[in-house]
Amino acid sequence: MDKRYEDMWTSSLAERTKRLTRSVIRELLKVAQDPTVISFAGGWPAPELFPKREVEEACRYLLPRQGEVLLQYGATEGVKPLKEFLAKKSGKYGIPAEPENILLTCGSQQALDLLGKVFINEGDRILVTAPTYLGAIQAWRLYGPEFVTCGMDDNGVLIEDVEKVLKDGPVKFMYMLPNFHNPAGVTIPLERRKRLAQLAEEYNTFIIEDDPYGELRYEGEDIASIISLKKERVIYLATFSKTLTPGLRLGWILAPEFILQKIIQAKQGADLHTGTFVQYIANDLCQRGILKAHVAKLREAYKERRDVMLQSMEKYFPEDAKWTHPEGGLFLWVTLPKHIDTKILYQKAMEYKVAFVPGFAFYPTEGGGKNNMRLNFSNTLPDKMEEGIKRLGDLLKKEL
Repeated sequence: MDKRYEDMWTSSLAERTKRLTRSVIRELLKVAQDPTVISFAGGWPAPELFPKREVEEACRYLLPRQGEVLLQYGATEGVKPLKEFLAKKSGKYGIPAEPENILLTCGSQQALDLLGKVFINEGDRILVTAPTYLGAIQAWRLYGPEFVTCGMDDNGVLIEDVEKVLKDGPVKFMYMLPNFHNPAGVTIPLERRKRLAQLAEEYNTFIIEDDPYGELRYEGEDIASIISLKKERVIYLATFSKTLTPGLRLGWILAPEFILQKIIQAKQGADLHTGTFVQYIANDLCQRGILKAHVAKLREAYKERRDVMLQSMEKYFPEDAKWTHPEGGLFLWVTLPKHIDTKILYQKAMEYKVAFVPGFAFYPTEGGGKNNMRLNFSNTLPDKMEEGIKRLGDLLKKEL
């Protein structure tokens, strides 16, 4: 394009677009598309386990009978029978929910963006863990908040850090991934969850509880969600992306009804409503018990893959490397000696035909995660898992 036109378009952009950045993982995955690369980089479910036959059956059954409804516009709030199912399902996990408190979204990523649009003013302090989910950083950075970070250990967020941040000044909200944290893989125990709920009350703020992996537990007992401890102070997010298929792009927000109305208005301006077709397909799979059976299958498969990864790391990684032991979810977090820069290490890993995500991507400010990496175990078959970890281990031993 002629430079004059390029300058015209560039000068017309809103100031806030300067805060837009590309997804680090999306860029890395382009590099890792080579079929000879064993990739632990994406947060992708296993495609060979997708319920393809069941989805096809749902389409064949529903389209002749309800095609006029499936292919038509729908309510912004979402399909009523699916909302009723989700409310009932949430109750079984101790999560207080009514259909009126649920909004279906285009994946949890849209939910994060809508919450940013509704709640964040420029300069607002947002409390997040360090590291945290990079999709939340990317969704909210556009609105110009100040991210304030709290450290983590093997039991999740450090409560003393949270208290210090809250004492330093007001925060708009706290963002937490209590179950099988992305990227750290750790889980917040009950006592810390109780304290987080108390702190939200004491400091007159609220918590966004993001729970995409809660059903994917491979050991231990389920822990009460934060929303079940203080529902007036929590907005809860969940998704079908990890339990059915990400291609449906279907998640939901659970929030107090009066505040949900503002989120609904924001969604109307964004896309009118989440796809009617995918909601009815998901509802059919849920109502027929397919979701429950599919989750059981995923737990078995992902547990095996997690175990193979952990065993392979014990076998091939150098002693100076440390990592988390996730009780569920899709990820674990590796910590290397401080002189290792995983951004540089990634380029060398490509020569070994193995991929991961460097830790810096999960920090909202410069300097964090330099010697960390995130590994995904759900998307790699067990027979390739050991070979990929061996390649990475050989590289690490050489670097160390």
